[in-house]
Amino acid sequence: MGYKLTVNCAWRATRTLWLFLLVSLSVCVCVCRAYSPQEDSAMENIVTEKKAEESHRQDSADLLIFILLLTLTILTIWLFKHRRFRFLHETGLAMIYGLLVGVVLRYGIHVPRDVSNVTMSCHVNASPATLLVNISGKFYEYTLKGEISANEVNDVQDNEMLRKVTFDPEVFFNILLPPIIFHAGYSLKRRHFFRNMGSILAYAFLGTVISCFAIGLLMYGCVMLMKQVGQLGGDFFFTDCLFFGAIVSATDPVTVLAIFNELQVDVDLYALLFGESVLNDAVAVVLSSSIVAYQPQGDNSHTFEVMAMLKSFGIFLGVFSGSFALGVATGVVTALVTKFTKLRDFQLLETALFFLMSWSTFLLAEACGFTGVVAVLFCGITQAHYTFNNLSPDSQDRTKQLFELLNFLAENFIFSYMGLTLFTFQNHVFNPMFIVGAFLAVFLGRAANIYPLSFLLNLGRRNKIRSNFQHMMMFAGLRGAMTFALSIRDTATYARQMMFSTTLLVVFFTVWICGGGTTQMLSCQHIRVGVDSDQDNSVSMSIAEGSERRSTKQESAWLFRIWYNFDHNYLKPILTHSGPPLTATLPPCCGPLARLLTSPQAFENECQLKDDDSDLILTDGDISLTYGDITVSTDASGAHTSGGPAYAGGATSEDLDRELTYGDHELVMRGTRLVLPMDDSEPPFTDPHHRLRM
Repeated sequence: MGYKLTVNCAWRATRTLWLFLLVSLSVCVCVCRAYSPQEDSAMENIVTEKKAEESHRQDSADLLIFILLLTLTILTIWLFKHRRFRFLHETGLAMIYGLLVGVVLRYGIHVPRDVSNVTMSCHVNASPATLLVNISGKFYEYTLKGEISANEVNDVQDNEMLRKVTFDPEVFFNILLPPIIFHAGYSLKRRHFFRNMGSILAYAFLGTVISCFAIGLLMYGCVMLMKQVGQLGGDFFFTDCLFFGAIVSATDPVTVLAIFNELQVDVDLYALLFGESVLNDAVAVVLSSSIVAYQPQGDNSHTFEVMAMLKSFGIFLGVFSGSFALGVATGVVTALVTKFTKLRDFQLLETALFFLMSWSTFLLAEACGFTGVVAVLFCGITQAHYTFNNLSPDSQDRTKQLFELLNFLAENFIFSYMGLTLFTFQNHVFNPMFIVGAFLAVFLGRAANIYPLSFLLNLGRRNKIRSNFQHMMMFAGLRGAMTFALSIRDTATYARQMMFSTTLLVVFFTVWICGGGTTQMLSCQHIRVGVDSDQDNSVSMSIAEGSERRSTKQESAWLFRIWYNFDHNYLKPILTHSGPPLTATLPPCCGPLARLLTSPQAFENECQLKDDDSDLILTDGDISLTYGDITVSTDASGAHTSGGPAYAGGATSEDLDRELTYGDHELVMRGTRLVLPMDDSEPPFTDPHHRLRM
């Protein structure tokens, strides 16, 4: 009886233990099932954080590569300047360093493959820019990074690394291009620019259009030949050829101009090249956008249609004029803000406002559908002409140095990136026939621009564009940052990819060969160097060519006199602290408005000549300006004198004639080709040796 009781108790205890174990196991399973999603989510968060940290480190390393490239370029530039090497400019050097780094990244560094997270069996009929994937009730967003060829599928990680050092093309247009273009307008030597303005406008506008269509027609013939021999792997239309002609017509002779500035080459040649390169970049941008906007009616968008062509021409005029007006308006607003506020008492705020207003011009134009390059260029010219006079001396120096620094860094960054993309860009299309045809077309297009226009311009110029100048301008048609930025902006199609690859080779050749041979070309063409821009011609040359220079003054008077009088008497007093008070130039009925718009500094300085605009009309020498009842004059040394009413007291008409005649003598001796801003009512001078014919 006792034995049975013991067995029953043991069995009950065992059964209870098994039940307890089963219940515990069930509870554990339930708990595990309940908490496994949270653990999975926690693990996913950890993995995501690790990936984000790795991506951050990779991005920092990529930027460090470019910083080191710029640092190495700067040190090598110092070495070249110290040793006075001129066969290679810093831009060409930056391209070489970029090429070396691109070779290392493409062929020397390989990321271990991790194909466990790559799904190869997802079939989609289209390629959406954004893809939402539903995985176990969670949605994940994936963005389109580009097409991968079949032979690169196994190198996904390497492709990702190369893609990270390939910047978004909008970075160039919105960040790197604005300081380059603004600096070109802000540092423009207005005296020499306006002295050759007619020729510069002809080369920049008419010449760029001629070059575009010449290159486009030649490349279309090349494309047709490629199609006949079976060398064309995709669609390539006539509009694509014209687009290629537009982007490679944008010249950027930064290498040549740097050597010109260092060797002090003839100022007229420098002005012609610099002015053409500044304006034709703007023209090329608007021209390329007009070609893209060419859309005939019907299904075939590549046929010729007169109305579509006229519409594109209207777009060209509208975009250019709108961008011009927007850039000038921004400069005028900045000038008014700096004039009627006390910002000059806070130099840091003044410089910051100037910088932001100038940069925002580019973005505002792009946001409004205009071209930021044109807007920021003319904004720079307007800022230099008006706003610069309102800035404090410290801010004037700061703005000059700031944009000069940004221009230097942006240009060298772009040229370094050019060398890098030759190996890191993954959709290159190199076609030997297209490359040879492009080099030939670029050469002939430049020739069709320079030589015929120079011949036509010389028919109306007293100071002829000599043949050696024409040969130098032909040789100096380098392609650079603008051509590269326009070509990399769209590489989605076969035609655009081929254009981009060919454009890189054109830029490399022109920068290295043409830029490196500038000094030898100057020597071969017997072009003078060591010419002081303020003393362009000696006394003997001026006497020998005195009649020609007086004729040039007579010819240029009608072009600038109206603008100078209007600008000096109205615009400068309204927008700056310089110029005559508006109370002396506006009618008496506008007295309250004149007193409101005229700053106190203008009244304080009304007896001083503070007119930087004299660079546009005249240079060194004696001049006399009369407004109201005050006559202000300055001699060649820069001293200022003022008198009472004109032709009153001791200032007789004979004295004024004699003073201005001496001023004309000084102007002729120093090589000025422009005209004194005198009214037609003033009597002509009778001195037979130094007569000013108005």
